[in-house]
Amino acid sequence: MLFDRLTSRFGIAWLTAAFGVPALLALALLVNSALHHDGTPTPSRALPAGPTAEPTIEPTPEETVPAAAPAPAGLRVVDYDPAPAGFPADPRPHDTTPLTEGLTPTRRIAAYDAPGGRPLALLAPTISGVEVTMPVVQRRTGWTAVLLPSANRRIAWLPKGGWSAVVLRDQIVVERRAHRLTWYRHGQAVKSWPVSLGMPGQATPLGRTFILGRTPPPEAVYGGVDIFALGAIPDDPDAVPAGLRGAHIGLHSWHNDDTLGQDVTNGCIRLTRSAQRQLLAEVPSGTPLVVVDALPVPPPTA
Repeated sequence: MLFDRLTSRFGIAWLTAAFGVPALLALALLVNSALHHDGTPTPSRALPAGPTAEPTIEPTPEETVPAAAPAPAGLRVVDYDPAPAGFPADPRPHDTTPLTEGLTPTRRIAAYDAPGGRPLALLAPTISGVEVTMPVVQRRTGWTAVLLPSANRRIAWLPKGGWSAVVLRDQIVVERRAHRLTWYRHGQAVKSWPVSLGMPGQATPLGRTFILGRTPPPEAVYGGVDIFALGAIPDDPDAVPAGLRGAHIGLHSWHNDDTLGQDVTNGCIRLTRSAQRQLLAEVPSGTPLVVVDALPVPPPTA
């Protein structure tokens, strides 16, 4: 299910802490449960080849790098609330080609809508004390585009300076039709698990996002296992229950395993406690996660 404001680690109190046991049980009927199945190794399964990443083009003597306009006073810092509007769409939102580099701000930096374009917000090294690493999706001469936190299928362009690069080795792919989550490392499948996803009207958002951070479970219904907050938010924030407005999509377990493989959550991705523990132990913040309806079928070999 969606989790509201992620507890004090993200600086925001959980509304569910105020719920009584009957309300929590009612909420449990709206969200998915994860079955206690062990993941099955699938080391031979690799991601289908996608479009190759656009290379960085070095400027010719006649070329100039688009200048970064100074950030005006009063720009909002991107935080756990929905990001400011105006940022461009991810050009390849459903591309499962692994993203192998991330970017961590080392100070507050302006985020632009295009190389040399308008500064629309500021990106800080942390969101409510949690270090932020954003996957790199595109490059132009002197500029780098990253997946934007607290937004769906949006990117931000950053000029050089004020950030450091991070190597990304892992990726998580969620297939909605198959209700399957697969963890990849260096493009090769490590394990797959069945999951439950968002109910009609509150479907788990499609597209590329990333693990924003982790937090302890606020209630026993989460199975006593830490929660991953994703950079994605509900596609229709008004469709979720009032107590969950303003929440992010989460990746987490549940207190029982009764509804695995069904569409019963408020948009979150639900899996087994054992699977969640393994991902928590192996997969760091900044790891890309992409939700697709189905993976493309590779062409038959001759």
